[in-house]
Amino acid sequence: MWALGAMSGTSLDGVDAAMIKTDGHMVFAFGPSAYRPYTAQEQAVLRAALGHWPGTPEVAAAAEVVETAHAEVLARFTGAEVLGFHGQTLAHDPAGKGTHQCGNGALLAQLLGLPTVWDFRTSDVTIGGQGAPLAPFYHFALARRIGATDPLAFLNLGGVGNLTWIDPTAPGPENPGALLAFDTGPANAPINDLMRDRLGRDHDEGGRLAVQGDVDEDFVAAVLKDPWFDQPPPKSLDRNDFHGLIERLEMLSDADAAATLTAIAAASVAAAQIHLPAPPARILVTGGGRHNPALVAELRRRIPCPILPVEDVGLDGDMLEAQAFAFLAVRVLRKMATSGPDTTGAPALVGGGQISRPG
Repeated sequence: MWALGAMSGTSLDGVDAAMIKTDGHMVFAFGPSAYRPYTAQEQAVLRAALGHWPGTPEVAAAAEVVETAHAEVLARFTGAEVLGFHGQTLAHDPAGKGTHQCGNGALLAQLLGLPTVWDFRTSDVTIGGQGAPLAPFYHFALARRIGATDPLAFLNLGGVGNLTWIDPTAPGPENPGALLAFDTGPANAPINDLMRDRLGRDHDEGGRLAVQGDVDEDFVAAVLKDPWFDQPPPKSLDRNDFHGLIERLEMLSDADAAATLTAIAAASVAAAQIHLPAPPARILVTGGGRHNPALVAELRRRIPCPILPVEDVGLDGDMLEAQAFAFLAVRVLRKMATSGPDTTGAPALVGGGQISRPG
């Protein structure tokens, strides 16, 4: 069936939407895609709601922004049979309060006239999983589509970095040993916050500031001593878990601070390699971070295997996460698992997601 997916990530840049044709096992075709950026005012509303749980005015305002933006971009599509709506993560505390993605999927089902699968993470967290990452089952399908035969990894560089290690010879993503997925550490979020706080920019365009600076390797090493990096996967982070890095870099120039935060993002991925069942033959990079040459250069300097953008194997790194929620929506409709012990640490396979139908 043709499925439409939408993703609004922790970088708070906008809404990605994309269609794929899938049966929940294989990806048969890629359809159209679209992007709707958040305005500066909308980003400010979303940023003000970060860390808030349902019931506050900040969350209500953020939900209105998210629902309006999604309705605008999703209305451009025709031919979809189901929508996978992720919403905007405002707070993520799987060991405590749970996880919170704002935006009402039932409202979008009515507005768009489409069965809508949403609230993908709560079921996983409720039974003891991390609720993240959720793209690994889709990564497995993509590994099969590109004909991979050796272990490989997908690295998503959004606000937070996350890694999916894949054995493409396994019968399916539900099988033990097929996948190992976890967050690696901070990625774009601290860099973006630094740029906004110091220079009033959304991000370090093309890594231009970072390449002008020198990395404080002692600081990088000190950050990697945080016990979180030694914690065995699966594990996940909230966007703001390492926000304090910026305050600790006050003594550095803008360029040196950007270079050091960029190095931390790469070094955390390098440190994560020790957790993998076998060295990956290649790492395919997706997410906004792959557009940052300084970050990609740091990854290649610190990790011995080939580091390649997913475009090198015919995939769209800007739309891969939106496609993932289209894929997961079909799996939820067909009562298939969307996460499990090796991806989120849940004690059993989980089929997450509410289904809301128009009318």
